[in-house]
Amino acid sequence: MMHKITNAWFRILHRVTGDPRRNSLEHRIFNSLALFSAAANLGGLPGAPDKISFFLSLGSGILFLVYYYFSRVHSIYYSLYWPMMLTICGYLFFNILANAGSQGGAQYFMIPGLAIGYILGRSLAQRILVSLLFLSATAALFAIETMAPGYIRPYTDAANRLPDVAGNYVFVQFFTGMLVVILSRNFTVERNKSDRLLLNVLPESIAEELKREDHVTPKQYASATVLFTDFVGFTRIAERLSPENLISELDSCFRTFDQIMRERGLEKIKTIGDAYMAVGGIPQSNATHAIDACLAALDIQRFMQSMKTEREAQGQPYWELRLGLHCGDLVAGVIGEKKFAYDVWGDTVNTASRLESSGMPGRINVSASVYERTKHLFDFEYRGRIGAKNKGEIDMYFLSGIKPAYCSADGLTINEAFQKERARLVV
Repeated sequence: MMHKITNAWFRILHRVTGDPRRNSLEHRIFNSLALFSAAANLGGLPGAPDKISFFLSLGSGILFLVYYYFSRVHSIYYSLYWPMMLTICGYLFFNILANAGSQGGAQYFMIPGLAIGYILGRSLAQRILVSLLFLSATAALFAIETMAPGYIRPYTDAANRLPDVAGNYVFVQFFTGMLVVILSRNFTVERNKSDRLLLNVLPESIAEELKREDHVTPKQYASATVLFTDFVGFTRIAERLSPENLISELDSCFRTFDQIMRERGLEKIKTIGDAYMAVGGIPQSNATHAIDACLAALDIQRFMQSMKTEREAQGQPYWELRLGLHCGDLVAGVIGEKKFAYDVWGDTVNTASRLESSGMPGRINVSASVYERTKHLFDFEYRGRIGAKNKGEIDMYFLSGIKPAYCSADGLTINEAFQKERARLVV
């Protein structure tokens, strides 16, 4: 129940201040502060002690509402930075003059006012200028109070001074607390957003290491399985599709591949055009990577066959896929400083690529290393020693499917015996 209430509250908050998926942190903070300032000033009208305070609060409250409207609806918050800062500073300046100067406690508001200006500033020069604005206003107030006290409206009743000062002090604390809540909420949203983006680029353990150490130490893996896929006739079919349909088709396939990799425990490395690459056994080493990769390849093969059948029935063009698998040692790490990426290197990677290019459409081509690790669980067709570019002749096998002893009646679902076999290999 509490979770639903919290989610409902956040939905309302995002509707009022801006959706974090579309609005920047600074934009949402500006919206929040403009709306809160408008509510504070207009809400304080009934308690205004005199006409001067009433009209100051009314005028500034309306201006803050205008800023909120143009920022929230028309997204021109950056152009409103200086009007907003001048309104805050001007309102505070004249409100302090109208409320007994430093004796009234209204000067406390200069502190959150300066904090707002500094937080929303987008450059060092802007922050310096807004700091000088508020410091100059404060200095001018004390100069007026010292040298021209007649410009300061004194208390009509000295008995009201203490509750007025206390009220201002408490409200400043409340305002500052709300400012902290707004910032904390928005910073949390931004941090979660950046964490999600980072996890879309790097494995979780690698992302944590990067955040903790500010770098990632390359790691050698004694055994891992590399999976490569490549669409056959991609260029020919791509010429018949619009750019939008081409990207949509490719994205749909790769999204399905991504889901399969997550389910089978493989780590997606990258896509290069119409090629897809993933690795089993990294970043956490395990002894089941060859099995996991074979299962993932079979899942992809079934998906592509289903798509082919559907497209043939509709008379539409379809893509066929070559898949290649190879086991061996490799090195994994993060390269780049700005547009960094988690990648793998080694002869195992090159050999897996050659197995893919030496395969056949709709088939899963594997090396002897994959065959030896999984032959008791899967059926293979030996192809013989086949030449691969820059590799000479390699023993190659087609992965046909799971052995009947490890399949249920529909020939697809791995039964309990197969799961026990995988569990036996887990380290």
